[in-house]
Amino acid sequence: MLRKKLTLLAACAALALSTNVALAQTKVLKFVSWQKDERGVGDWWASVIKAFEEAHPGVKIEWTKVERGAYADTMTTLFAGGTPPDIVHLASFEFQKFADAGWLDNLDPYIKESKLDLNGWAGQDTCVWNGETVCTMMLYFGYFLAYNDDLLKKEGLSVPKNYAEFLEAAKKTTKDTNGDGIMDQYGTGHETRGGGGQYMSEMMNYTLDAGGRWTDDKGKVSINTPQMVEGLSRWKTVVKNSLTPRDLSAGEVRQLFADGKIALKMDGPWLWPIIQKGKAKDQIKTAMVPFDPPVGGSSNVLAIPSDISEANKKLVWDFIKLATSDKFQATYATLGASPPPSPRADVTAAKAENPNFDLLVQATQAASKAKVDRIPKGLEIQFNEFSKMIMEESQRMIIQDLDPKTVAATMQQKAETLQKQ
Repeated sequence: MLRKKLTLLAACAALALSTNVALAQTKVLKFVSWQKDERGVGDWWASVIKAFEEAHPGVKIEWTKVERGAYADTMTTLFAGGTPPDIVHLASFEFQKFADAGWLDNLDPYIKESKLDLNGWAGQDTCVWNGETVCTMMLYFGYFLAYNDDLLKKEGLSVPKNYAEFLEAAKKTTKDTNGDGIMDQYGTGHETRGGGGQYMSEMMNYTLDAGGRWTDDKGKVSINTPQMVEGLSRWKTVVKNSLTPRDLSAGEVRQLFADGKIALKMDGPWLWPIIQKGKAKDQIKTAMVPFDPPVGGSSNVLAIPSDISEANKKLVWDFIKLATSDKFQATYATLGASPPPSPRADVTAAKAENPNFDLLVQATQAASKAKVDRIPKGLEIQFNEFSKMIMEESQRMIIQDLDPKTVAATMQQKAETLQKQ
């Protein structure tokens, strides 16, 4: 009996030793993202991770989610503390601070050695910082128009083709449908609660169509112009007259539209999967936005931290190469329901699954051709502070009923001050 116990203990010890050795031989790459649980794009990331691990035996990716609202602060803390994730995933409006601090590696040598072709890659120019490529763009988008055909037809309206027609349609479809004195159907829908970046993007539907830009091609602040004043006036008209629900998040507004409570919604490709699960999905149709150019811009990037081992850098580059490969750019189109940045991606399957895919491509190309981006040139480093200021001054304009001309002058002065910091 004693001999059997000793034999069993020896076997357990050997198993534990072999397990510890196996664990010691497993290399772990840390990957932090806010998109882990997102329908579609989260599935795509999971597929890339699976393929990477299969191609690299003994290497595992530890994938952790951090909420979008706390993301920039969390990543800053990790980098400042010398413990950055190996695979760096950042929004395209926040990577600049990390690059400026020297925290992101120069990808040009990797690109050259691997012969990665980024010609025509949508939004890739945004990833060049101080003359070096510090990231790869993972999404550039353009807004399209989704509309509730039933709500428009009830008012004898056709699909709007310009701002005047859009405003008329928004006014006629904003209603108290049950007679309780409270609006419960809206002409359009914009997020008016949340971060400055999204708030500013919603406003840009109107400022871009009016010909306004936050900065010019050289990065000089250009807010105090007749075009921007007109754009701000349009935004004030829509929000102050409650043609959009107020104090709702982007997700809440999208759900209201999908459920038939909003007539017109301008948004990116991520709106389509939400529509498919809504109560009004059979009433909703799509078209190009009635504004020119459409809102568009870069979304998120992949990068390599400068402060990790060379071995890990090579592995992370392998991950980036996989994510940017023709195969996974094609599956991004299907799983992510969005036009991929690669001009070579085969989107045949995506077109078969999504009847609006050609429209998404058209909107993306229109925004890209007009060089539209949510991140104003010359204010990249100050973007968070700038977008917060724009939101606060716009809210003040609406609450205090201020003249948009005065507001534009205030924004100009504050933006110039930020730019000099």
